[in-house]
Amino acid sequence: MALSSSGIVAGLTAAALATVGYLAHQASQTLPAGLGRSQAGAAPAAGVSKAPPRARKDPAALPGDSGMGARVVYSLGGDRVWLVGEDETVTRTFGVHPSAVDPAPGNYLVTSRSNAITGSDGVPVEHVVRFTSVDGVVIGFSAAVTDPTAAPAPSVRTGGIRESREDGEAMWTFATIGRKVVVVR
Repeated sequence: MALSSSGIVAGLTAAALATVGYLAHQASQTLPAGLGRSQAGAAPAAGVSKAPPRARKDPAALPGDSGMGARVVYSLGGDRVWLVGEDETVTRTFGVHPSAVDPAPGNYLVTSRSNAITGSDGVPVEHVVRFTSVDGVVIGFSAAVTDPTAAPAPSVRTGGIRESREDGEAMWTFATIGRKVVVVR
């Protein structure tokens, strides 16, 4: 039986679509965690660069895209943190020194805490609240013990988001294990 040209075209189109679908599936299985579609339990990938600060009338105002319920909100572009209660009331907001490695915007949970340790840049820190890691670098909030105004060393790939000792104490009290952390641009 002779095939018509439309039958040949239909067959070739079906074969091409099947091949593209197979290749797309293979590519999605080899993506690093956080790229492409979300994977359960995978941490989002690190952002490449900081977004410029948002133009706002009040830079201390809680970002509108920060979720609902009790949570810690961290703005990458604004280098600011908000502690938000269950009733959507901001109980505290403060500026921070960003880490050398940024987490990607998204929702996280506090996974571990340490009262006092030495940071990856060699600085003694307290009230450490960790919520993710990026390429082996643990990301979290902490307060420098000896020099409260010290930013993390820029030459070290550290994930320490530094806050004052007073703000660190407030974070420590608020951000217990399992508390939601929302990172926004």
